[in-house]
Amino acid sequence: MPSVVASEPLRRSIREKWRKIWTKRSLMGLLLGQFVSLLITSTGFSSSELVRRGVNAPTSQSFLNYLLLAMFYGVFVVRRQRPLQINWYYYLMLAAVDVEANFIVVKSYQYTSLTSVMLLDCWAIPCVILFTWLFLKTKYGLRKFVGVAICVAGLVMVVFSDAHAKDRAQGGPNPLKGDLFIIAGSTLYAVSNVGEEFIVKKGDRVELMAMLGIFGAVISAIQISILERNELKDLNWTAGVVLPFLGYVLAMFLFYSTVPIILKICGATLLNLSLLTSDMWAVLIRIFAYHQKVDWMYFIAFAGVAVGLVIYSISKKEVETAQVAVATDKQDKREDEEAAMGNLTRGSTTVVENQSSGVVNQQPSSVTILPKQDSYVATSHHGN
Repeated sequence: MPSVVASEPLRRSIREKWRKIWTKRSLMGLLLGQFVSLLITSTGFSSSELVRRGVNAPTSQSFLNYLLLAMFYGVFVVRRQRPLQINWYYYLMLAAVDVEANFIVVKSYQYTSLTSVMLLDCWAIPCVILFTWLFLKTKYGLRKFVGVAICVAGLVMVVFSDAHAKDRAQGGPNPLKGDLFIIAGSTLYAVSNVGEEFIVKKGDRVELMAMLGIFGAVISAIQISILERNELKDLNWTAGVVLPFLGYVLAMFLFYSTVPIILKICGATLLNLSLLTSDMWAVLIRIFAYHQKVDWMYFIAFAGVAVGLVIYSISKKEVETAQVAVATDKQDKREDEEAAMGNLTRGSTTVVENQSSGVVNQQPSSVTILPKQDSYVATSHHGN
C-alpha cells in the first residue's frame, strides 16, 4: 500500500515534467524542420531530373524562385505603405550571399562525389553555432552540443554506409576543388541563415522575403546573362524539362517562406540540424517510390539524427522549469504537512490561553483607563 501511494506523486511529477519539456514551441520547431527537410529533398530530386535531361542552369532555377518571392510578398509590402524596418543595403548583401551559396553548392557536384558533399555539408552547423555566438550572443549549453554531435554522427554513419558505392570510388574529376566549393558554399549558407535570423527577430518576415526576392532576382538575372545565357538559348523546353523546373521553384518558394518562421522560433542551428534528415527522406523515397534496396545503417542513422534533434530542441530553460515545478510540488507537500502539525500544536495551546484570558484582559483595561484620565486633565488645564 505505501508503494502505491508513493508512486502516484511520482507519476504526477513525471507527467508534469513531460508537459513542461514538450512545449508547443519545441514541437512546432521539430515539425516545421522536417517539413523544410522534405522540401529540400524535393528540390534535390527535381535538380537530379534536370541534370539527367542535360539541363545545367542552377542560377536560372534560383532566379524563378526569387522572382516568385518578390511578386508574392512584394504585394503585401507595397500595400502597407510604410518605410522599411531594415536598411535596404542589408537585404542586398544578404541576397548576394544567398544567391552565391546556391550557385557554389550546385557547382560542387561537378567536381567531387555525392558522399563528399553530404559529409562536408555538415560544415554549416559549426559555422552557424560560431556566428550566432559571436554576433547574436546566443548561449549554448552542454545539452545543445550533445544534440549536435548525435545528429552529425548519424549523418556520418550514412556516409560510411555508402563507402562501397562507385560514386565514392570515382571521387569526381577534381575532388579537392569540389570539396573547397562545398566548404565555401556551406559557410555562405551559415552566413545567410544567421543574417535571416537577425533580420527576422529585429524586423519583419514578409519584408525579408520581399526584399530577398527582389534583390535575389536582380543578382540572379545579372549572373545568368554572364554565365548561363548560351545554356538557356540551346535548351529544348519540353514538358520533361518544364515540370521539374516548376517543381523545383515551388519547393524552393515554400522552403524560403517557412525558414524565417523556424529561425524566429528555434534559430538557425536547429534549422541546419533539421536539414540533415533530408538525406534520410531521400532514402525512404528510394525505397517506396523506386523500390531500391538500402543499407540497414540508414535506419539507425535516421533514428540517431531524430534523437539528436529532440535533445537539441529541448532548451535548458524548459528543463529547469520542469524541475522547478516538481520541486515546488514537493515543497507544497512539506508545507501542508507542517501546517497540519502546526494546527495540532495551536489546538493544544488554545485551551491554556482561554483559561488565562480573563486575567490577561483585565490588566490592560486597568492600565488604559489611567492615560485617558491624565490626558483629559492635561487638556483642560491647558485650556484654562
